[in-house]
Amino acid sequence: MKPIVQRKQKSPLRELLETVISAVLIAAFIMIFIARAYTVNGDSMLPTLHHGERLLVDKISYRFTEPSRGEIIIFKNPANPSEQFVKRVIGLPGDKVAIIQGVVFINDQPIEEDYTLAPARIGFAPQIVPEGTYFVLGDNRNNSEDSRFSRVGFLPRELIIGRAIWRYWPLSKVSLMPRPAVFNDLGF
Repeated sequence: MKPIVQRKQKSPLRELLETVISAVLIAAFIMIFIARAYTVNGDSMLPTLHHGERLLVDKISYRFTEPSRGEIIIFKNPANPSEQFVKRVIGLPGDKVAIIQGVVFINDQPIEEDYTLAPARIGFAPQIVPEGTYFVLGDNRNNSEDSRFSRVGFLPRELIIGRAIWRYWPLSKVSLMPRPAVFNDLGF
């Protein structure tokens, strides 16, 4: 017959420390590799997103797929990587993009955007989006630092942090962040 071995019971302090450390490690893993909370700063995405709203950002799917037109993304500002911006993907690598008299054109097709605050007063001459980059715009076209301006320009893929998937604050506006239907209707 085997002797009964009694385990020494852990102290409550040790139990608490192990639980806290485990929780911190799991949270760090999730924030680094899977998802992260983001607070909207500014009015560049009005009327879709408002200053102070909070989003859940998916950081994992872009490891396996590329961003799609119409998705809202979070990225590091090319001019100052310590800043993070939120904008909408409009042009993909190889697309011809232009803004003429307030109308956005993708591959010479006008886009009827019902999600913007107002048509853009600042145009953008037709250009091809270089490989490995994206053309992004804020929904508040007349108050947005985006791909039309040299400080952002064509956005390098490696600066994209993730895709906004869910607005969770304020509670009265909890919602998923779908792509606008115009991108589906045009076969984009």
